[in-house]
Amino acid sequence: MSNLLSLITFIPLVAAIILALVARSDSESALRNVKILTMSATVFTFVVSLFVLFGFDPSNTGFQFVEERNWLVGLQYKMGVDGISILFVMLTTFMMPLVIAASWNVTYRLKEYMIAFLVLETLMIGVFCALDLVLFYMFFEAGLIPMFLIIGVWGGKKRIYASFKFFLYTFLGSVLMLVAMVAMFADAGTTDLVLLLDHNFGSETLSVAGFQIIGGAQTLMWLAFFASFAVKMPMWPVHTWLPDAHVQAPTAGSVVLAAILLKMGGYGFLRFSLPMFPIASDFLTPLVFWMSAIAIVYTSLVALAQKDMKKLIAYSSVAHMGYVTLGIFAANQQGIDGAIFQMLSHGFISGALFLCVGVIYDRMHTRDIDAYGGVINNMPSYALVFLFFTMANVGLPGTSGFVGEFLTLVGIFKVNTWVALFAASGVILSAAYALWLYRRVVLGDLIKESLKSITDMTSREKMVFAPLIAMTLLLGVYPALILDIIGPSVAALVETYHSNVADHWIIHSATSTASY
Repeated sequence: MSNLLSLITFIPLVAAIILALVARSDSESALRNVKILTMSATVFTFVVSLFVLFGFDPSNTGFQFVEERNWLVGLQYKMGVDGISILFVMLTTFMMPLVIAASWNVTYRLKEYMIAFLVLETLMIGVFCALDLVLFYMFFEAGLIPMFLIIGVWGGKKRIYASFKFFLYTFLGSVLMLVAMVAMFADAGTTDLVLLLDHNFGSETLSVAGFQIIGGAQTLMWLAFFASFAVKMPMWPVHTWLPDAHVQAPTAGSVVLAAILLKMGGYGFLRFSLPMFPIASDFLTPLVFWMSAIAIVYTSLVALAQKDMKKLIAYSSVAHMGYVTLGIFAANQQGIDGAIFQMLSHGFISGALFLCVGVIYDRMHTRDIDAYGGVINNMPSYALVFLFFTMANVGLPGTSGFVGEFLTLVGIFKVNTWVALFAASGVILSAAYALWLYRRVVLGDLIKESLKSITDMTSREKMVFAPLIAMTLLLGVYPALILDIIGPSVAALVETYHSNVADHWIIHSATSTASY
């Protein structure tokens, strides 16, 4: 039991190594064996992760299932999960078998394709389990490589451009985070995240090149981490890599990107920005608020103008991630609960929407909205599934999309009513672009000759959607399934955050009075 997290993390990597050692063959039996091995590895990883979930004690706000051993000189291999990170691990292990099932018809360089996804799963799980700065950075950065290859090798016509844009945006942001990590080690003398959470990084005002920096070293570190996490989310205005990456990525790549990889930015804010740099977070919260509010409104309007289905859903993801950053930096129970819930819900819903696009793209080989219309006549099952996830994306009560948006709006309303007003307008805009897309693609008469032979979803495709439908409904009607797990850890984070901020201003006030 003590090595469960390492087992979960490295099962996919072991399977990838086994695949790499097997001689490449394009025979039907060899391709089938590659798929079966990959599916078995991802399913086994999910099953093992259930033992962690069932053995997790939500009332314990500390890290559980902690593994610690010597690694490199002066560094520790340290893994663990708390109420915030465990559900992101579960989201990853839950989605990956569905991603592989959705890739069942891939034939081009299949072995390498499956290896890339297996390695990516290991790196994503590692990000959510790592309790050491160096270990976290390695998992966080290494995840760029398999995703770069997935887009660049198996993507669309402009895949090279999209893959390099994705890599450069995310890599440049992460370089600044590395600089901040070095500064943190120099200040605290450790890379242990548990110890760093209790370390008081300097918040005295600094003078740099004639500028007064409120929050001092904390603000500089916060900005460095923000550069990385804002790109990863992505936040406006550093979001432009995402639509290109989604459009060019294969269907499975888009699902992983939307469902899991984007969540690393939000997780980073929760793990680093709020608990480690509370003074800087408090000072820079208005910046995040208005960047997020602009993202929600602006990208929703841009989504209305799109002609490519994937690009529309990509802009929708940017808008929904705006609610996440609003909830996180509201820094209250409802806001952070809503942000985490929204990230998990968005993982199921956005992943399903990209799968919906993949279903008709596999048949017609176009994502142009104008190329469709009236597919409900030949694809009634598809029309029903697409409608369900469209409504969930809009935030229909009874689906998980409603719970996350409602909680974040409640949380932000308690802090800033104007920002809450702007954010609430995004709910109306999301209904506009989502229903517009559904109307253009699914409803109406089947007029176009090219669509008259289109067939409904296969049994395999329905099986891929079934778990996503179940989770979206379950979390919509019983959100306590998530909130009971994250609640105590979020409460501890909020209490510590506000305590640190209050202490800072008491000390600052006392110092100012004494000086006066």
